[in-house]
Amino acid sequence: MKVLVIGTGAREHALCRSLSQDPAVTELHCAPGNAGIARVAALHPVDQLDGAAVTALAQELGADLVVVGPEAPLVAGVAEPLRAAGIPVFGPGREAAQLEGSKAFAKDVMAAAGVPTARSYVCTTEQEAAAALDAFGAPYVVKDDGLAAGKGVVVTEDRAAALEHAAACDRIVIEEYLDGPEVSLFAITDGTTVLPLVPAQDFKRALDGDQGPNTGGMGAYSPLPWAPEGLVAEVLESVLQPTVDELRHRGTPFSGLLYAGLALTSRGTRVIEFNARFGDPETQVVLARLRTPLAGVLLAAADGTLGGLEPLRWSDEAAVTVVMASEGYPANPRTGDPIEGLEAAEADGTAFVLHAGTKAGPDGEVLTAGGRVLSVTAVGADLAEARARAYAGVAEISFKGAQHRTDIAAKAAQ
Repeated sequence: MKVLVIGTGAREHALCRSLSQDPAVTELHCAPGNAGIARVAALHPVDQLDGAAVTALAQELGADLVVVGPEAPLVAGVAEPLRAAGIPVFGPGREAAQLEGSKAFAKDVMAAAGVPTARSYVCTTEQEAAAALDAFGAPYVVKDDGLAAGKGVVVTEDRAAALEHAAACDRIVIEEYLDGPEVSLFAITDGTTVLPLVPAQDFKRALDGDQGPNTGGMGAYSPLPWAPEGLVAEVLESVLQPTVDELRHRGTPFSGLLYAGLALTSRGTRVIEFNARFGDPETQVVLARLRTPLAGVLLAAADGTLGGLEPLRWSDEAAVTVVMASEGYPANPRTGDPIEGLEAAEADGTAFVLHAGTKAGPDGEVLTAGGRVLSVTAVGADLAEARARAYAGVAEISFKGAQHRTDIAAKAAQ
C-alpha cells in the first residue's frame, strides 16, 4: 500500500511513525511534512488547503490511501476532490467537517441526536454576549465559533476578559461551565460503524498546575486509571454512534476520525467539543499503545468496510508525551533556533521524539519552526515509568528558550 499523509505536525509524525511500522505499507509519503517526518517518509511540497493540488500529488504518487491530518484542510474540503478522483481518503468531507469547523453546527447536531452537552447560546453581538455571560455566570466559557488551532476558547472568572474575547470573534458560542475531569476519546468511523480507541487526557494550559494561557496541548497520557469502568461503551452509545447516525441521516456522512472532548461532570458525561481529526498531543500516546497495524484500519474507514475488521489490539503498557514549546508560546513563539540532543533523547530506546514545529537548516541541522516544537513520547509498564522515560528524553534536548510542563501525568501516576 502506498500512503500519503497530509500535514506538518507531531500528530502527522505519530501517524507516519505508526504507518512506517506497518508491513502492508510499501511506500510512505508526507506533504509538506517536517524535519522529523523526513526520517520515515518522503516529503513533498504542497498547499494543504488546495484540494486540486493534493489530488494531483496523490495521483502522481499512485497513492492507495490519503490520510488528512489537520482540521483546516478538512474544513476547506480537501477530501472531496480526492474522493471524486477515486482515491480512498481518511477524513470527512467539508460539510461533515463542520462538526469541528463550527461550534454552532456541532451544537445543532448534538441537539438533534440527543447527545448530552453543555447548555449554550450562539452570539453575534456584544449585547448578546453580555446577556449570555450573565445567564450562566462565572466561570465564563467563551468559544470562537470557527477554527482557532486549539486556542479559541477562554475559560475565566473575569467577565471583562470574557467579553474581550467575545468581541475579538465574529461569532461565538457561550456555554455553561462543565465541572469534572476531561477525557479525549477518538473513534474511527466509515460513516456507519464506529470503532472507539482508548481514552487519553491532555493538558491545555501552558504552565504547571493548569495555569497560564490555553494552548494546543502541552502533553498527554493513556490509559486513565481513574476513569470509570464502562466509559468507552457509554460514550459510544450516547455520543459517538448517535452523532455519526445523525450526520448520515442528514446526507453528509462522517468518515474518518471523530474526536469527542468530554467532561465527566457531577451530572454525567457531557461533550465539550467535537473535532474532525486525530487530536494533538493525544494521538502520540494513543498510537503508541496501538498494536493493530494502522494502515488497514484507516483504509477500512475510507472504503466503508470497518464493520468487517477484527477488534483492535492494544498494549497494556502506559504512554506519556511531553510537549517542548518555543519561547513565547502560545502568544508569540520564537523560531529559527538549532535543536540539540535529539539523538541522545532516543539513545536508550525507551523514548522517541515526534517533531511538531521543526525544519531542516541549510547544513542539515534541525531548527525550531513553530510554537510547539517536539513531543517527547515514551511507554512503560505503568504511567510512572512512562513518565520518567519521557522526562529523561526531555532532559537531553535543548534549544533557546525551550519550555515544557513538569507535571504531565503526575497525579495519575501516583
